[in-house]
Amino acid sequence: TISSLFCSGSRSSKTFKPKKNIPEGSHQYELLKHAEATLGSGNLRMAVMLPEGEDLNEWVAVNTVDFFNQINMLYGTITDFCTEESCPVMSAGPKYEYHWADGTNIKKPIKCSAPKYIDYLMTWVQDQLDDETLFPSKIGVPFPKNFMSVAKTILKRLFRVYAHIYHQHFDPVIQLQEEAHLNTSFKHFIFFVQEFNLIDRRELAPLQELIEKLTSKDR
Repeated sequence: TISSLFCSGSRSSKTFKPKKNIPEGSHQYELLKHAEATLGSGNLRMAVMLPEGEDLNEWVAVNTVDFFNQINMLYGTITDFCTEESCPVMSAGPKYEYHWADGTNIKKPIKCSAPKYIDYLMTWVQDQLDDETLFPSKIGVPFPKNFMSVAKTILKRLFRVYAHIYHQHFDPVIQLQEEAHLNTSFKHFIFFVQEFNLIDRRELAPLQELIEKLTSKDR
C-alpha cells in the first residue's frame, strides 16, 4: 500500500509534523484499511470512489488525514533542502507565489519563506484535524454543516505543498529516490479531489501539465 511505501527505508520515515493517527477499532480505521486494500490493487480510480453505503463526509475525513500524513512524510524528507535561503518566498514556479493567512491569527496575507509558510500551513491543518467538532472520531457524532468547505480548504492548501516540492525540490526528490512515492501519492490525491470536485481547477494550475500526464493513462 502507499502508506507502507513511505515507511520503507529509515530515511523516508522522517515526518515534518507528528503523524495524525486514526483510532484503531473505529469505523474510520476500518475505512482507512479499506482504502489501503483498494490502493494495493493498483487501480487508483477505483480506490478513491466512495465505498457503497458509506458517508461521504467520513470518507473525505479519513482520506484528508491520510493525505496530511503522506505530505508530512514527503516534505519531511526534503526539509534540509527547503530553507530560508533557498526558498525566501513560498512559490510553485515563477508564476505562482503564496502568501499565508488563516483568517483567525493572521487575517491579512503575509509574505514569508517556504519553510515558514509550510510550517504555518501544516500546523493549521493539524489544528483542524484535531478539532473534534470538525473531525469527529467518535461513532455517531455528526459532522458539522461546514465540514465540506473546511475539507476543501485543507486539500487546497495541502496541494500547495505538493506544488512547491515539484517545482522547487524535484532534484533532491530524485536523489533520494522518492520520485515514485511522490508521483503515486500526488496521483492518488488528484484522483481523489477530482472524484469529489474538491479543488477548483484554477488552484491546480501550477501542476496542470503534470496532472494531465499522470491522469491521461487512466482515463
